[in-house]
Amino acid sequence: MTTKVKRILLVEDSEHDIELTLAALEAHNVANEVDTARDGAEALDYLYRRGAFAGRSNDLPVVVLLDLKMPRVDGLEVLRQIKADPELKKIPVVMLTSSREEQDLVRSYELGVNAYVVKPVNFTQFMDSVKQLGCFWAVINEPPPLPAQPA
Repeated sequence: MTTKVKRILLVEDSEHDIELTLAALEAHNVANEVDTARDGAEALDYLYRRGAFAGRSNDLPVVVLLDLKMPRVDGLEVLRQIKADPELKKIPVVMLTSSREEQDLVRSYELGVNAYVVKPVNFTQFMDSVKQLGCFWAVINEPPPLPAQPA
């Protein structure tokens, strides 16, 4: 029996936040793999296996950790496209952002976000928040079966 690879997609444009998030997830062995997209356009290419991601495996992530404010395509547009797509809409999406603006929170939930987490400024709190997010979504949560992507 083979174990399914638990993959997290981290969509973040801040190199510093990418490093911290990866360190927190790795320190707690939360997922087999964490793939990174540095903006919304890259995230959509990843999910639809286009461009630089055309050759990636068919496995979809067990969760998408999505920043809100990014260049090219913002997090709300990525979320809108994920939740509008019958093949992707079951993937849990967690908005992991520094925005405390009520309109961002409301719009995220209107578009179907599964959780909205404001990044703590404090290093220890940030690491703990990411650990808890990763543990819940990649380990504890039982996601619905996702259809295999065509080869």
